[in-house]
Amino acid sequence: MGHSLFDLSGKNALITGSSRGIGYALAEGLAGAGARVIVNGTRQAGIDQAVAQLTAAGLNAIGWRFDVLSAAAVKDSIARIETTVGPIDILVNNAGIQRRGPLLECSEETWQAVMDVNLTSVFRVGREVARYMVIRRQGKIINICSLQSQLGRSSIAPYAASKGGVMMLTRTMCAEWAQHNIQVNGIAPGYFKTELTRALVENVEFSTWLCQRTPANRWGEAHELQGAAIYLAARASDFVNGHILYVDGGLSAVV
Repeated sequence: MGHSLFDLSGKNALITGSSRGIGYALAEGLAGAGARVIVNGTRQAGIDQAVAQLTAAGLNAIGWRFDVLSAAAVKDSIARIETTVGPIDILVNNAGIQRRGPLLECSEETWQAVMDVNLTSVFRVGREVARYMVIRRQGKIINICSLQSQLGRSSIAPYAASKGGVMMLTRTMCAEWAQHNIQVNGIAPGYFKTELTRALVENVEFSTWLCQRTPANRWGEAHELQGAAIYLAARASDFVNGHILYVDGGLSAVV
């Protein structure tokens, strides 16, 4: 038993938005546990670079470009991956964007853009992949939530609302698909050092506040999300369903 509970050998894992940042770290982690990862994004150059880096490290990776905003592209790409690459055993819905600003100044366009990428894509990609998982009566879906799935913060209303939606969509997917032996769970990262958070990391005032607010007294590193992803993608979590796993250095546990 032991390590075999976390062995992903022979599994195909599709990770949306995985050419960089947290998505790339998750791809690296799942591939390191034995999975063949399918790197996704909208920029072919970014996908190619990510695949090259993973392959150079001896990991099994291929690229597949499609836009999670296009229902037609999602449906077509999932169908072609299933027939040409193999069954999608693991799906990680990671694609996401952030738009900061006061809620009173938030435009309809900004609101909708964040909802489309962060929430609707989880529904869209999750639904298409689950169609095949239901037939096979097997599958793992991991939706990337956020600390803001549970806690609000000024200047990021669209993001927080979208991530709260992802949490509830995760639980509803569990309610409908658990009977088909599909496990649907979420990972809720706290504050992590990535390209997208660089401005916050370099903001001395914010970083000081964050470290004081977080029991671990530091920012998270992207690779520290890999263990949670491997667990939720592996046999080790076969009876874990509808759960949101917070990886936040203890921030959500304390006041």
